[in-house]
Amino acid sequence: MTRRTYPQGFTLIEVLVALAIVATTLLAGLQATGALTRNAQRQTDRVLAQLCAENALAQVRLSQRLPDVGDSTHPCAQAGRVLQLRLLVQPTPNPNFRRVEARLSVEDTPVLQLTTIVGRI
Repeated sequence: MTRRTYPQGFTLIEVLVALAIVATTLLAGLQATGALTRNAQRQTDRVLAQLCAENALAQVRLSQRLPDVGDSTHPCAQAGRVLQLRLLVQPTPNPNFRRVEARLSVEDTPVLQLTTIVGRI
């Protein structure tokens, strides 16, 4: 009785299954990398917006006078980026205090909002 030998190696189906697994893994890695990049950009925008808001509110507090009621928009440059700063000053029930709200956005996308109360000195 003669023994029949079969060629050694992988079949086409096995190779295609392996390629499909590798492609799926690479796609998942690419999506994770994109998510990490977007998250890092969003975090950077929030930190820069926090700096802008705190600076604007500190400037209002240090101005030595009660801010006028109203709404104003200013550009705020931080680390080579320009954010839009919108300051809203609203009256309170006590005429000696004002509510000051700093809203920051990047390309019309809201990033941060900080609010404080400012009083007469």
